[in-house]
Amino acid sequence: MAYITSDQLLAKLRQEIKEISVHELADKLDKGEITLVDIRGRDEWDQGHISGAAHIPRGFLELQIETRQANRRKPIAVMCAGGVRSLLGARDLQTMGYRNVVSVAGGFSGWKNAGYPFVVPRTLTPEQRNRYARHIVMPEVGEEGQLKLMDASVLLIGAGGLGSPAAIYLAAAGVGRIGLVDFDVVDTSNLQRQIIHRLDDVDKPKVESAAHTIGQLNPDVSVIGHRTQITSQNAFNIISQYDIVINGSDNFPTRYLVNDACVLLGKPLVDASVLRFEGQVTVFDTTKGGPCYRCLYPDPPPPGEVPSCAEGGVLGVLPGIIGSLEALEAIKLILGQGDPLVGRLLQYDALDGEFRALNIAKNPACPVCGEHPTVTELIDYNQFCGVPPVEVVSANGAQAAVSA
Repeated sequence: MAYITSDQLLAKLRQEIKEISVHELADKLDKGEITLVDIRGRDEWDQGHISGAAHIPRGFLELQIETRQANRRKPIAVMCAGGVRSLLGARDLQTMGYRNVVSVAGGFSGWKNAGYPFVVPRTLTPEQRNRYARHIVMPEVGEEGQLKLMDASVLLIGAGGLGSPAAIYLAAAGVGRIGLVDFDVVDTSNLQRQIIHRLDDVDKPKVESAAHTIGQLNPDVSVIGHRTQITSQNAFNIISQYDIVINGSDNFPTRYLVNDACVLLGKPLVDASVLRFEGQVTVFDTTKGGPCYRCLYPDPPPPGEVPSCAEGGVLGVLPGIIGSLEALEAIKLILGQGDPLVGRLLQYDALDGEFRALNIAKNPACPVCGEHPTVTELIDYNQFCGVPPVEVVSANGAQAAVSA
């Protein structure tokens, strides 16, 4: 059997694989004519790379290329540090059926020496890479997406049945700043569904209990507790501090208040509700042309017509499912991935084990987000809903907002 040297192999590849200069690459990238795949290692990538390049380390190229470019006819440029490994990578892509693959002669070093722009990215620490390893390996997230999560802020209205799983999964995902609005204290009856609290937390403020649990799960997450009932007086100030709002309250005045504040501030609102064996979740984002809560429910129901969870009951696991979906929708919004539930209401029937999605139309006559809005500031929502303020008296006598 005849053997060849590495030099002979490279000479053979240069006859088989087309090479382009860094100048040709720059021209094609400017015109959007080519997908650039950088196959250098993580340490090399962290020292600098071309903006917009897909990073697939050489050892994963064949396994991950289809997630970055599934069309085998589209032009692909393979880049390494100096133009050697890229020849080997381009050869393997051709073997996989990619018909328009080139290797970048000179590699990233040639690009850098030619004076073309590149970015030196903010990177995760080794500990963070280990913690979020299952995120980072996903092309839809990667290190860039994980950094987006760490830079994001989410406000939870209520640290109860829906807020508990949402807060836990947002913290586990690495969302950098989580706000909690709740004036209630932990009661033994909460523990059936509000999984962020423990028996030792009974009679403690929910925002303190939740912050402690999150700190034990992911100490890198900053938790801001707003131990107050959200009102027309403080809603703008609190909500304006966050990127996304998740509603976990179970009373109508709070729902309409949070919706209107989010519309007026241009904040996306992930909204959900649960009762007995049924739950539903949606995303209200009028900045994307979607409807708001008032488009779906223009007027609140008469007092007493719709029971609260305290009155009608709720299967303990159900808020865990729906609250987790709320966290998922918030994460999709942060990453800019997938199809958020804007204009769609996802309903879940736990007894039948069925999900169904309903389309929600935007109401042009909506008083908040319509073509000619009449609600341009926050109003008296208890009076609007025709009910007295929904209150709970905590152990210290303070009034507290109800959460599911």
